[in-house]
Amino acid sequence: MKKLFIIIAVLAIVQHNVNAQGCVAIKSNGGYCAITGHHADSSKNKIYTLSINHRYYRSYKHFVGTAEQKQRTAAGTEVVNYAHTTDFNLTKTLKEGWSVSIDVPIIANNRSSLYEHGGKSRHSTNSFGLGDIRLAAYKWIVDPVRMTKANIQAGLGLKLPTGDYKYTDKFFVNDSTTILGPVDQSIQLGDGGLGFTTELNAYYNISKNFTAYGNFYYLINPREQNGTSTKRGGLPTATDLRYGSDVMSVPDQYMFRAGINYSYKKLTVAAGIREECLPAKDLVGGSNGFRRPGYIISVEPGVTYEFKKFSAYAYVPVALKRSRTQSVPDKIRTSITGVYAQGDAAFADYAINVGLTFKF
Repeated sequence: MKKLFIIIAVLAIVQHNVNAQGCVAIKSNGGYCAITGHHADSSKNKIYTLSINHRYYRSYKHFVGTAEQKQRTAAGTEVVNYAHTTDFNLTKTLKEGWSVSIDVPIIANNRSSLYEHGGKSRHSTNSFGLGDIRLAAYKWIVDPVRMTKANIQAGLGLKLPTGDYKYTDKFFVNDSTTILGPVDQSIQLGDGGLGFTTELNAYYNISKNFTAYGNFYYLINPREQNGTSTKRGGLPTATDLRYGSDVMSVPDQYMFRAGINYSYKKLTVAAGIREECLPAKDLVGGSNGFRRPGYIISVEPGVTYEFKKFSAYAYVPVALKRSRTQSVPDKIRTSITGVYAQGDAAFADYAINVGLTFKF
């Protein structure tokens, strides 16, 4: 039976960056899926799969809508985020197409800016620690023993608020004075919400060497706000309170990807398309509070190689389209003032996903 290769799904968003790679935050809340951990040809003697995935990106290009704010980079005022997330995903394959998994992310972020530190000198804030853990259960729609040509797997999960969503660091008021306050939403370790995840993973064996794949992931976050201040240790202004941007929102996020794999012996190469989004409005609960909604559409090449005892893979989604959409506070401000308001967000050009998968 033809093996499926590793399929990575971040969702990322990620606490804040549509794993998207930037200030549009899709966090690593366990928005990672390794389909090899659940696929049909799992050996009866190897019911566990351990996947270790590392994701890196550098965001620095600012967008309002789909328009890049090139003047920010030219003037040296751009915000630069360096994000590293390592996901440890353990999956147990059960009988009759069922499997369960736990995903534990470890996150390290660095954020460099001028505007957060008095506006004259560039300084950095950092965050490091455990992200939001996710538990999930999966079921193949058709018995995988009988259906080898194609199949669809459905998954439901629970995202736990284990990541620190009030992480603090020092901000420079001037060159000699600092103040302690919550770091930007894009580098917080968690979003503070108890979330529910839905997933669909599918494959279709086109021929001996070609396989089509698809993944869909949606995180439902019913909590509207987490109470974390956006003022970096300062006090909110009357404007912040009026528009609802004084505290951080707890947003939904979703990811979709599809593509084609070509396999030859132990090597698999892939080409696909990927969309990651942090919507302005949530499916359940309110949507006010500070967030940077937006989406990123990427082309996603990848390669996987199967060694004797493990598989190694690398995927590099490269941005084709980036957009920072209007948030609820933006819309409230537009309604009150009569002047159209839309904030900006920084995105990365690409992300790097590398990892190993072990079966035992």
